[in-house]
Amino acid sequence: MNIVEWAFGKRMTPAERLRKHQRALEKTQRELDRERVKLENQEKKLVQDIKKSAKNGQIGACKIQAKDLVRTRRYIQKFYSMRTQLQAISLRIQTVRSNEQMMQSMKGATMLLGSMNRQMNLPALQRIAMEFERENEIMDQRQELMDDAIDEATGLEDEEEGEEIVKEVLDEIGVDLGQAMGETPSELQKASVPEGRVAQAVGGGGGAGAGGNTDDDDLQARLDSLRR
Repeated sequence: MNIVEWAFGKRMTPAERLRKHQRALEKTQRELDRERVKLENQEKKLVQDIKKSAKNGQIGACKIQAKDLVRTRRYIQKFYSMRTQLQAISLRIQTVRSNEQMMQSMKGATMLLGSMNRQMNLPALQRIAMEFERENEIMDQRQELMDDAIDEATGLEDEEEGEEIVKEVLDEIGVDLGQAMGETPSELQKASVPEGRVAQAVGGGGGAGAGGNTDDDDLQARLDSLRR
């Protein structure tokens, strides 16, 4: 606190002065209401006194009390009028305070918007958007490559598992996998023809050759079913 504030008091802002005046007006209105209530009670008492004096035949007292009643009623009306005027002034001050608060709010919002607009760099924003788009495309490409690699690895594993199963089945029936995959049905048939001729020359007839062809056909059918 400086010397001026210590000597003359702290300087009040316009909003504080308005609030102070409004509190003073509200206090005055409450005082007027209290005085008006007193006058209304006095009015009721005067009416009763006038009736009592009239019953007792005191005409002079009735006239004096009637004048006092008229004066009291005038003051009551005056208090009503004064309170109405003070209320209008208080409402006007409240309107000014509301306008002041709205102006301060708009001022703060304007300063905030101006600061944000000054800080906003449109070229930098465009550059960030372009970089985001480029990085997003790179991510999509990498994801596609990863998906392809995973599909290839999964397919290779499936193929290896299939070959293992074929090998196990061929081992069970006593056929070598390399020989079975390398020979064709025609080669198998050629390999069985000399055996048939030797058997025919010996005199065994054509039954052995027919039996060999039947075995080859069964083996080929099993291989075809496994490959499917």
